[in-house]
Amino acid sequence: MYKIISEDGMAKRAELETPHGVIQTPVFMNVGTAAAIKGAVASSDLEEIGTQVELSNTYHLHVRPGDEIVKKMGGLHAFMSWNKPILTDSGGFQVFSLNGLRKIKEEGVYFHSHIDGKKIFMGPEESMQIQSNLASTIAMAFDECPPALAEERYIRQSVERTTRWLQRCRDKMEELNQREDTINKKQMLFGINQGGILEDVRIEHAQEIAEMNLDGYAIGGLAVGESHEEMYHILDVTVPRLPRNKPTYLMGVGTPSNILEAVDRGVDFFDCVYPSRNGRHGHVYTNHGKLNLFNQKYETDGAPIEEGCGCPVCRRYSRAYIRHLLKAKEMLGMRFCVLHNLYFYNNMMKEIREAIEEKRFAEYKKQKLIDFANKN
Repeated sequence: MYKIISEDGMAKRAELETPHGVIQTPVFMNVGTAAAIKGAVASSDLEEIGTQVELSNTYHLHVRPGDEIVKKMGGLHAFMSWNKPILTDSGGFQVFSLNGLRKIKEEGVYFHSHIDGKKIFMGPEESMQIQSNLASTIAMAFDECPPALAEERYIRQSVERTTRWLQRCRDKMEELNQREDTINKKQMLFGINQGGILEDVRIEHAQEIAEMNLDGYAIGGLAVGESHEEMYHILDVTVPRLPRNKPTYLMGVGTPSNILEAVDRGVDFFDCVYPSRNGRHGHVYTNHGKLNLFNQKYETDGAPIEEGCGCPVCRRYSRAYIRHLLKAKEMLGMRFCVLHNLYFYNNMMKEIREAIEEKRFAEYKKQKLIDFANKN
């Protein structure tokens, strides 16, 4: 059940009740592709830094260790010792990202595993079965993510197929949730809006899937080559066509500035690899711009990554020490940067929720965008 608590313009502050607890939105989901955050961050760390939702990848877990193994271990929550909500993406993005290893047909997609070349078939029913075996809180519908700048004819055909696949996903999930051996019989399904940067296709598709009364709706196929202005325009025309009384999820986005702009347009779920990926390369987020801790100026800097930050790293360690760890290629340095970045994102979402509740989101967003523009 999704309940809007407060609104400030198009921005909304809400709660989504799930089988694994209540999600306070807007929310950033911490990406653990293979049931782990890259950078040696454990489930206990996620709890400490205020993570609400962990996101894992259907395709990767199907390939390794195998979704049947995860099911035998009691599902993903038991497997990774995480008792809060988990969202699993459907494998649809791999249709886009592994384009050299796949062939798309009406029945589904034929892959070659990126690990050992083994043949894999995944269609809507297979994706739903795998996600049911993983027993995630929220399952994503199986879709194709066409390149944002693909030709119109291709995008239209792809979107029509994605709609047909969504109907098959919904039917399969209804069946799976009634089976006795299903671990999570209340698994939720989010549908995905596609259409590249074609305004009319996006609007038509949003209106079409809105009628299916799903648990939530995602906007996919953005941040894959188009400009920020194009992305924001697509949000401007698409989000109002999706049910406002359901959660809206912008997939794979993004920078702190992207998130602020999308919240302002009515989006309340986000995920992105940026905080962990950048952290592994020594790039850390602060309220005054991003820092590269490899820079020599931090060699004898005794300050934390950010003064006043409540993360477990800033409460104890200096920039100089973290820089030393990174330069020495000690895994601890990478771990510290990832921990800080995830805390930063999670804490920013908490501030956003408070700003919306207090009807000062426009002012908050304006100041943050000025602060983030700083070059360090």
